[in-house]
Amino acid sequence: MIDPRRLRILRAVADHRTVTAAAAALYLTPSAVSQQLAALEQETGHALLSRSGRGVRLTAAGEILVAHAHEVLAQLERAEAELAAYAGGAAGEVTVAAFATGIAEVLAPAIARLAHTHPGIRVRVRDAEGDQSLPMLLDGEADLALAVEYRGGPGADDARLSLVPLYAEPFDAVLPASHPLSMHPTVALAELADSDWISPYPGNPCHDVMATACELAGFQPRLVHSSDDFRAVVALAGAGAGVALVPRSALRGMELKDTVVRPVTGPAATRRVLAATRRGAESHPLLRPVLDALRQEATGLSPAPPGPRESA
Repeated sequence: MIDPRRLRILRAVADHRTVTAAAAALYLTPSAVSQQLAALEQETGHALLSRSGRGVRLTAAGEILVAHAHEVLAQLERAEAELAAYAGGAAGEVTVAAFATGIAEVLAPAIARLAHTHPGIRVRVRDAEGDQSLPMLLDGEADLALAVEYRGGPGADDARLSLVPLYAEPFDAVLPASHPLSMHPTVALAELADSDWISPYPGNPCHDVMATACELAGFQPRLVHSSDDFRAVVALAGAGAGVALVPRSALRGMELKDTVVRPVTGPAATRRVLAATRRGAESHPLLRPVLDALRQEATGLSPAPPGPRESA
């Protein structure tokens, strides 16, 4: 009989590619993980992992077992959800991993809504970058993730997750007030091909949005400055250090000294925001109201581009 707890460990190793990283994610020691994997190999009668450089990779038998693990663990999530529903009532704590502007745009208003509609649900928020919340969800550090689509990230067909699209958010161009295009009501990305650029670091989903949009506009941006803090990005633009693409919600309430903000024409620079649960848990009586509240707060968050904004 295969122990499903060991399947969860095998999946974590498959996700993280090293025993040490998987152990850290599961709050276990590397030796405990290795012992559980050895026991799983005894249970199945197959070698499940092989060394690959400094990490490990799944054998063919390991790939087969992980594919089944997704289904088994999803079914266990469904069983827990049904038992919780049978026990009656939505009362308990839900941990949500979310990025900063997603917290401000939809999660915080959803928490306020839930205080009236489901006072028994307590939401605990973990601040996480848009590409970090899904790994936290899969590792069991969160019950629900508010995340951003990104290159190489899980897609709608991922057997581990249930994904709920919430809204799409445009990026605006942030230019120094002295930029030659600062007097234009809108900016085409191709017109910024010769500018210096300020961008989040590679790996940040916002970097991916910027790079993809520029590629579609026919150029590769000349990246001069890097920061994952949009306040720093805007400050650098105000100092004349370069141009940037910034999510519209990140600009709300921000001091825009010596900059202009313009809607972008041409290839769309947009980030798509989604909510996610582990597959099978989406109907849990604690999670369903939170998902519903997020959907309600996300309604109408894809408005037409506003008129230009500026500050001198």
